Amino acid sequence: MTSRVIFGAAGLGESSQATADATLEVILAAGINHIDTASSYGNSEERIAPWMKDHRNKFFLATKTGDRTGDGARASLERSLVRLGVDQIDLIQLHNLVEEDEWKIAHSKGGALEALIDARQQGLVKYIGVTGHGTRIPSMHIRSLSAYDYDSILFPYNYMMLTNPQYKSDVEELIEIATNKNVAIQTIKSIARRRWSDDNTTDRRFSWYEPIKDDGAIKRAVAFVLSRPNLFLNTSSDYSLLPKVIEAANHLPKDLDLVAIEADARSLEMAPLFDGSTLELI
Repeated sequence: MTSRVIFGAAGLGESSQATADATLEVILAAGINHIDTASSYGNSEERIAPWMKDHRNKFFLATKTGDRTGDGARASLERSLVRLGVDQIDLIQLHNLVEEDEWKIAHSKGGALEALIDARQQGLVKYIGVTGHGTRIPSMHIRSLSAYDYDSILFPYNYMMLTNPQYKSDVEELIEIATNKNVAIQTIKSIARRRWSDDNTTDRRFSWYEPIKDDGAIKRAVAFVLSRPNLFLNTSSDYSLLPKVIEAANHLPKDLDLVAIEADARSLEMAPLFDGSTLELI
């Protein structure tokens, strides 16, 4: 069992060790016991390593590989084990598996999935998952779950993304399938406001998208995710907002106020991060 709030460690990739240590102290005190990183998140795994040395038994540790071939995925996994300073990773995930050609390679003989299954049999990992961004990812996850019994999925879930009728329909189908298969459902981008405007070049250090910063709007955005049973929430890579997300998760309202959430979307000029066209990729 892991906490429903998952610490998204992408922001640690460019942080100092002191900042990483202070941030991890926050999640430990808050009772967050699930850390999600990736081999491609800069120095994130190395920033987490000192904490694994002293607190490994307190955390469910997840990382990701962007490699699609078996050899590449195995090398990526072994590199992550070394960088994290651990003998076993709880969850290894195929990172952003959305493109058709990459999907076929990963699921073919000699592909990444086969290598990760071998690694699990050898005790290097416990669980295998798949993640992704963009409007196509729910339908691709459905396809992935039909090809293999993945243990977890991860995809964007917020009010603005779900204003897209096709995306919402795909998400609902995916959630139903995952629930029936007992697949863990992880969500990202809960407090996304929109993409950065072209004239904003100073605030992009911690997150590739502009997050919501208003306290009330953050509370409602977090509630939009966690009010739904079985959904897990991955925190923003902007770890300066971590205390606000934790506070919101600890004080969920009894009822979801969709009218106020719609008002937030208007007043904050929120927009979907992905549109299936020019804004489909990060």
